[in-house]
Amino acid sequence: MESIKVRQHIGQDGILHLDLPVGLTDRDVDVMVIYQPVQSLASVESSLETLYGICADDPIVTDGHGISATLDDDLTGAFD
Repeated sequence: MESIKVRQHIGQDGILHLDLPVGLTDRDVDVMVIYQPVQSLASVESSLETLYGICADDPIVTDGHGISATLDDDLTGAFD
């Protein structure tokens, strides 16, 4: 069994057209299609707008000592 993943656009007719070169000729094959709509960029941006202010009831609290000077230390090898 082979798997091919493609992204196609469905036109105004509502029909998905697939042209998939599979390298086989003159044979029967079983085909299964699973589709998932892709979220548009505009809807992602509007989703981000809904997140604005979600931490308003849970503000960030510092300990009063400020930012540690060690945060500027060289982090070479820290994530190996």
